[in-house]
Amino acid sequence: MSISHKQSYYPLIVFQIIIIASSNFLVQFPVHFFGLSTTWGAFTFPFIFLATDLTVRIYGATMARRIIFWAMFPALIVSYLITVGFRGAEWMGIEAFYSFSLFSARIVLASFSAYVVGQLMDISVFNRLRKRKEWWYAPLAAAIFGNLVDTYSFYYIAFYKTSDVYLSENLLELATIDYLFKILINSLFFLPLYKIILDKVAKRYMSR
Repeated sequence: MSISHKQSYYPLIVFQIIIIASSNFLVQFPVHFFGLSTTWGAFTFPFIFLATDLTVRIYGATMARRIIFWAMFPALIVSYLITVGFRGAEWMGIEAFYSFSLFSARIVLASFSAYVVGQLMDISVFNRLRKRKEWWYAPLAAAIFGNLVDTYSFYYIAFYKTSDVYLSENLLELATIDYLFKILINSLFFLPLYKIILDKVAKRYMSR
């Protein structure tokens, strides 16, 4: 399948930054299912893995890595602005940026690090398995390992021995629940969506 990289290169970068921004905002809002708690960010962040897997499938791993490289620094800036500027749905005002917050800085560093290592893991796993006959095998395996690295990296960098006692003492439980929700959401919603988009793209370009 031969597609001009220029057609989707910059939109894919912008898409990743938007998803990171949305997830960093929505992670502040808890949601409860069957007595377990996660955040709305768990429902938006898997879009990044969907976009990355489709990029690897259509354009190849090299372009996918380039997109991660170009998206990660703007994403770092966006993460900082959102983390410092908002507490829940409340805008903290421009004064919030005048002082340094170690707590916010750790969250930003955690988001940045988890995004990079998680996406690189996703690309590596997907690229190794992309030629298997089962269409679902590569995206599911990539999501399992990519989200594993991403989720636990984020929680341990952000909250290990942090000043927030609850987050510090419960980070393993919170990370595990968050990870399981991501895999569940990916399996039920994003895996079928991946197949639908892939079929449409393949039909469009292979018919030319």
